[in-house]
Amino acid sequence: MNILDGKNILLGITGSIAAYKAADLTSKLKKQGCNIKIVMTKSSELFITETTLESLSGNKVISEDSKSSTLTNFSHLDLAKWADIILIAPCTANFMNKLANGHGDDLLSTICLAFTKSIFIAPAMNPDMWNNKISQSSVKKLQIAAINIIGPNYGTHACGDIGYGRMIGPDEIID
Repeated sequence: MNILDGKNILLGITGSIAAYKAADLTSKLKKQGCNIKIVMTKSSELFITETTLESLSGNKVISEDSKSSTLTNFSHLDLAKWADIILIAPCTANFMNKLANGHGDDLLSTICLAFTKSIFIAPAMNPDMWNNKISQSSVKKLQIAAINIIGPNYGTHACGDIGYGRMIGPDEIID
């Protein structure tokens, strides 16, 4: 039996060029038997559409601007209780630093603050941003908080820079 079968996965998508990988990740998680709800940050909407993710997940995407009648003042709590795992992929430097410091200024970050189970992040950022002392301090804080960091990989980035910061691939995330 697949350990992901029947798991409720809350996939958080933040604003990175690597957001295109979230479509493949969603598809592969569905094939593993996962129930997926997706929360998009405002900045992620510049990189991938809700329509694509809704088609692949089979659920309405939840965003800051969602007009869904199912969203309430307690949606962050309801979603935190629903999920077995939170996976943030891609996870930008901004969101990683926000998470490490306990900021709750948007829907995804407040869900994470209310969540009591395993959180996984797949960082995606420029090598200089990954190597920044503040980002590396946040990595240490996340590790102390038992937040699982998957990656990042080394390679050429969309900007042309080479180094660590590339989001790890969907297959590796699932493994």
